[in-house]
Amino acid sequence: MRRLPPFSAMRAFEAAARHLSFTDAAKELGISQSAISHQVRQLEEFLDTSLFVRRPRRLELTRAGGFYLESLSGLMDGLEEATRNVSDEAGGALRVRATPTFAARWLTPRMDRFTARHGVSLVISTGLPPTDFSRGEHDVEIHWGAAPVEGVVVEPFMSTPKVAVCAPEKAERLRRTGPAGLKEETLLRDETDDCWEEWLASAGIEGVDHTKGPAFAYCDLAITAAERGQGVALSYKALVEDDLAAGRLEQVFPQQTQDKVIYSVAYPKSRRFSRKIVDFRDWVFEEMAAEESPGTVVHLRKAGLG
Repeated sequence: MRRLPPFSAMRAFEAAARHLSFTDAAKELGISQSAISHQVRQLEEFLDTSLFVRRPRRLELTRAGGFYLESLSGLMDGLEEATRNVSDEAGGALRVRATPTFAARWLTPRMDRFTARHGVSLVISTGLPPTDFSRGEHDVEIHWGAAPVEGVVVEPFMSTPKVAVCAPEKAERLRRTGPAGLKEETLLRDETDDCWEEWLASAGIEGVDHTKGPAFAYCDLAITAAERGQGVALSYKALVEDDLAAGRLEQVFPQQTQDKVIYSVAYPKSRRFSRKIVDFRDWVFEEMAAEESPGTVVHLRKAGLG
């Protein structure tokens, strides 16, 4: 039979020890200061040791109190993780944060397939790096690149080159002139990851000032401008496959930049057993594999990234 103190007493101590204040602990837990004090006393009697040194205007942890706080914090974190993971099994929405381009060009057109399979709705928000779960505002993040993040599982799933795309009517004209015709075109730039210099070098084109065109905060804006015939954009190929297939855009020349890992599924290590997160992660990898494009999971694993 386990010899355990009352949970309410452990919870009161853990809050008071973190804040070094009965008053602040009472505010956090929504009970009175005297209730916190009483529960801490109850715990000290159970343990037969003092956990705090009570000064006139402050609290200090005893050696035993410091050790107990360290042990309890890990247990509380584990309990919170287990509770959240069990709650995940009950359904509800999965909150996913992604870059505006990924959300608009890849995730939104496919999200019905995830919901139909797993019965879980997606709540999609957008933002730019860095990846950060500290505020608890989302469950999964589509992480830019493959760089590690402390306390986070980062699994790369999309690797792709950049290609030159434009509206069909502009593509027809450029096919007649060849890549040199770009000297007379507006080049649309992505401030986040502009690769025009690399692409122009791969095409052997000189004398093009790629810095004169409009600049956009992220590539979805540049792609949208290209769709409307306002210029030629460099886009990650895996993000415009649907647009190319539908004829909204055309890849006007075969040249492309080197493949680059641009997206990873990221989630807190503490939630790595969450059913909803695991289902979403597996679904993303399955979608990429089904597309059989240069951005499939097979290619990433061959590169030693998966």
